[in-house]
Amino acid sequence: MDEAGSPAPAGTGGGDDPGGSTRETSRRLSREQIFVLVSAATMNLGCMMTYSILGPFFPKEAEKKGASNTMIGMIFGCYALFELLASLVFGKYLVHIGAKFMFIAGMFVSGGVTILFGVLDQLPEGPIFIAMCFLVRIVDAIGFGAAITASSSILAKTFPNNVATVMGSLEVFSGLGLVAGPPLGGLLYQSFGYEVPFIFLGCIVLLMIPLNLYILPSYESDPGKQSFWKLVTLPKMGLLAFVIISLSSCFGFLDPTLSLFVMEKFSLSTGYVGLVFLGLSLSYTISSPLFGLLSDKMPNLRKWFLVFGNLITAGCYMLLGPVPLLHIKSQLWLLVLVLVVNGISAGMSIIPTFPEMLSCAYANGFEDSISTLGLVSGLFGAMWSVGAFMGPILGGFLCEKIGFEWAAAIQGLWTLLSGVAMALFYLWEDSTARRRSKAQNSLGTEEERAALLPNDT
Repeated sequence: MDEAGSPAPAGTGGGDDPGGSTRETSRRLSREQIFVLVSAATMNLGCMMTYSILGPFFPKEAEKKGASNTMIGMIFGCYALFELLASLVFGKYLVHIGAKFMFIAGMFVSGGVTILFGVLDQLPEGPIFIAMCFLVRIVDAIGFGAAITASSSILAKTFPNNVATVMGSLEVFSGLGLVAGPPLGGLLYQSFGYEVPFIFLGCIVLLMIPLNLYILPSYESDPGKQSFWKLVTLPKMGLLAFVIISLSSCFGFLDPTLSLFVMEKFSLSTGYVGLVFLGLSLSYTISSPLFGLLSDKMPNLRKWFLVFGNLITAGCYMLLGPVPLLHIKSQLWLLVLVLVVNGISAGMSIIPTFPEMLSCAYANGFEDSISTLGLVSGLFGAMWSVGAFMGPILGGFLCEKIGFEWAAAIQGLWTLLSGVAMALFYLWEDSTARRRSKAQNSLGTEEERAALLPNDT
């Protein structure tokens, strides 16, 4: 196992760290850094494709098997619940398990159970089908939680000075997975039936494992002394967690609801429904690297990206139906335009959150090590999973009770609240910093005067 070397303070690099300042300041990436990027890119692409193929056709198939809208939402939502639990556990024990082993094992489990999902249509309708859907999704979530926690930690360790840039760039592959998954899944479903989309994509993920097994570097580190409880009780960390939950719940809301709404409202086929999802995924894919680069080059912009990204997202969900209070007629072009803007606003607010969490942890005494990165990665993944769990369940329930238009507007209130909360916190933080600076300047002036008094006398 390759030695990772001793860590250095965030933003400075140094020591034997593979992402140290010597490599970061150089415009050329090292061989190890390239391998890490390739491994993370293949994981993001494969896992996001397998995750997103359900949207265009699974709700319809589940309805045929006797599942209600609420139950379909729970099938989508249970994935996030168990990813939440997996992220917390794997983030805590990342050092003990090993980042590379966790990464590879997670991809293996995710690919295997995706293939199993493809044979569930052979089961009888009713409780047996629903129970097996839950079981397979739960195991898939555990595998994905392991892979994404390990991936985020390895990336932050390898690129300590450019976390947002690297993660924003890799969101291109997440976005490509989200872009390619729905239309590819819809096309394969229409052409070959229920089984083929899952078997095809599951095999793609499994075929990526030998490559990652060969090129992904290994890291060793001693377990950290900081507690997970100390991390989650930091006030700023709590607000950032609320931002992550609100944004991920918006994405999760669309999974069980948007395809049914589009098919009923505009009479589109399954293949065209996949293209509607393309508007959100493609705009997020294109905008994420830009916001990642800006977040690293101009860190002071991160907070305002978070704030305005959340507020714009709230407006998008008001217009998604649109909400009846606006008296705007629902049209397909408007829906696609709103999804495109939502993808941009999502990139604006999601990408800066991880570096903001890291800087918050380091500012509060957490050491720069793979152990801390595991804690932060686990927390990020866990909070994302909370929202992804709440979004589909509440979305399915609200759509069943009050319709898609009102349900989307209520969903948008989450991001409105988180955006306003972050804005108030940052204003308070800036005000406190200014008062502290004035107090220090005043104290320095008084000390200078006291030092000069004997000479004046």
